[in-house]
Amino acid sequence: MKIVLKDLTKIFPSRNKKAGEEVVAVSNFNITIPDGKLIGLLGPSGCGKSTTLYMISGLQKPTSGRIFFGENDVTELSTEKRGIGLVFQNYALYPHMTVKQNIMFPLDNLTGKDKMTKIQKLKRAYETAKLVQIEDLMDRKPSELSGGQQQRVAIARALVKMPRVLLLDEPLSNLDARLRLQTREEIRRIQKATGITTLFVTHDQDEAMSISDMIVVMKQGVVQQVGKPQDVYDNPANLFVAKFLGIPPINVFEGEVRGEKLYIGNDCVMDVKGVSDCAVTVGIRPEGFIPSENGGLACNISNIEVMGRDVSIVSTHAASLNPVIRSIVNSDLNISEEKTSIRYQLKPNKVFLFDKAIQERIPFEVK
Repeated sequence: MKIVLKDLTKIFPSRNKKAGEEVVAVSNFNITIPDGKLIGLLGPSGCGKSTTLYMISGLQKPTSGRIFFGENDVTELSTEKRGIGLVFQNYALYPHMTVKQNIMFPLDNLTGKDKMTKIQKLKRAYETAKLVQIEDLMDRKPSELSGGQQQRVAIARALVKMPRVLLLDEPLSNLDARLRLQTREEIRRIQKATGITTLFVTHDQDEAMSISDMIVVMKQGVVQQVGKPQDVYDNPANLFVAKFLGIPPINVFEGEVRGEKLYIGNDCVMDVKGVSDCAVTVGIRPEGFIPSENGGLACNISNIEVMGRDVSIVSTHAASLNPVIRSIVNSDLNISEEKTSIRYQLKPNKVFLFDKAIQERIPFEVK
């Protein structure tokens, strides 16, 4: 099911009716979500991603704008008539019911031509449980399940009525790190198996980038960038997107362009063809550093962290806006732990320039 959001806006009234200003949770959101894709809505807490999800689900009404499922305008349609499956952060399972009863519950509420017999409901429940690999747990209560198993029950309950759209609101935030990894892989497998258009809300960029066909990065209710995860990582539209994506985070410096050459502090680090003389903010991905005695960027080493396949060199520079600089290099380089300084060449495709005032990306020619 294709989803189209047109100028979608949600404004909440101020809690202080006398003096407070209205809160714009989502502002003029425009996007077309292709049929059968998994889309990650990504951003920090309070950016409007969950509000967007709730408007799509019908739990919240937009202040303005329209929502289309396919060619149908569903903006005024009630939640139960939209054909959506919704999975919350806290699972929201009924504790007195078994897994089987929890999964079957949405089917018990079907009426008219959609109403199912008990045998049909049982068959559908077991088929869905098998899809999420919990068919052996059907007679247990939620209290007898692990967090990951409870999350699978919640997903099965959302899928059992064969929704046109699956909406996941921070579904992994209550799980430990290992379970998060396993469960996000399961979500991707299930989404591919069913072909259901899925929206996945998270503040964890690693989760969003690892399983999404496309990500939407939001900040304070405004969409910052939309694209394939790797494309957004490689070509951030602005400094916020560049800083939000990436582990370790991008290294940020004060810089200056003079004569189409980039200076960080007093170091002339690379050519930036096509850029006029100006002060800039420079972002360098951790993997964008190449240790070289002839490198233009000179840093003072604070620590060297061996991570097996890679080495993380922790260093400092007077022009760095981060407390430390983290550069990831191949462990085969054998960087001596006794070194106190290091020079780097920079990979041009891992270096980004941003306007100091508006923080928008400044393109330059990469050879």
